[in-house]
Amino acid sequence: MKISTTELDRLVVLIAQNLVDQPEDVRIKTHNSAHTMVVELHVAKEDVGKIIGKKGRTVNALRTLMGAAASKVNKQTFLEVVE
Repeated sequence: MKISTTELDRLVVLIAQNLVDQPEDVRIKTHNSAHTMVVELHVAKEDVGKIIGKKGRTVNALRTLMGAAASKVNKQTFLEVVE
């Protein structure tokens, strides 16, 4: 089963909304090329720490999930957290 990039976007948003206090402020901006996908995750300033987590563990886990899902569409993904 292949996953589309829009489904990958929805996955990132869903996970992020469940981690933060202000889920209505979560939005993403995606930049696609042939083999890469850069996802900018925008959250409220107060929620940046919740997305990053202790020692970056939460954001690294999110990046791992994105990488696993994106491997189905043969793309390399990058996640940037923006306040």
